[in-house]
Amino acid sequence: MSLVLDGPRGTVTVPDSTLSALVTRAAEQVDSARVRRRRRVEVELADARAQVTIELVARYGTVLPELARAVQQEVRGALETMCGVEVAAVDVAVEEVE
Repeated sequence: MSLVLDGPRGTVTVPDSTLSALVTRAAEQVDSARVRRRRRVEVELADARAQVTIELVARYGTVLPELARAVQQEVRGALETMCGVEVAAVDVAVEEVE
C-alpha cells in the first residue's frame, strides 16, 4: 500500500518500493546490521500509522537485542521525519549471523 498524503496544494504519493528502500537504508545505518539479500521488508499503513516488519543479518559478536533496538529507533525516526507518519511498531527479526 502506497503512502498518500493529501495537502492544500495536492497529494504526495510515496510508493511501496520507496518506503521499503527508506526502511532498508535506515536499518543499515546501524553498525553491524544488514537487511537480508532476499529481504523481507514490509510497511503496512492504516489510519496514518505504519507498522514495519524487517529481517536482518547481524555481525557475529553483536549484542542482538541492542542491535534490534537501534534498528527500531533508526527506522522509526526515518519514517516519522521523512514521511510524517506515526510509527506504531517496528518488528525486527534477526534471521542470520555472519
